Amino acid sequence: MQRRTLLKLGAASAAVLVLAGGAAALLQPGLDLGRLSSAGREVFSAVGRAVLDKTLPDEEGTRQIALRGLLDRIDTLVMGLPPPAQAELSQLLSLLASAPGRRALAGLGQPWAEASVDQIQQALQGMRLSSLALRQQAYAALHDISAGAYFSDPASWPLLGYPGPMKI
Repeated sequence: MQRRTLLKLGAASAAVLVLAGGAAALLQPGLDLGRLSSAGREVFSAVGRAVLDKTLPDEEGTRQIALRGLLDRIDTLVMGLPPPAQAELSQLLSLLASAPGRRALAGLGQPWAEASVDQIQQALQGMRLSSLALRQQAYAALHDISAGAYFSDPASWPLLGYPGPMKI
């Protein structure tokens, strides 16, 4: 394949992703008034299950409580972001919530809620190791937001061996 053909294919693919992402954002935004929409919550719930797999409680009821707390802390984090960063995150979540975007960007065939932890971890690993900077950046955002929001809760500190701030 010639270099020009490859560049044209790349440009066309990028244009399709931008259009699909824009259409998805209009139909199913990732954020709603600075908080996670149902689509955004579904993506972050699945990503949280995968990224925090060994640190989440084993018992299903307690695990669901921990995931709800994670999503609430992500809402708090998102509300503190400047509007341009909120808009970018909303677009990313919209794209990932759509079936074509999920397949293209994350490489995940199953819907987020139906995918196993192992499938989501493999998809995230594919994003992390991708040669495309866009996929790497999307992975970094999902990972860092999930882990940061989870470990900002003092209840998670013992898992890290962190005793908390020094008392003076």
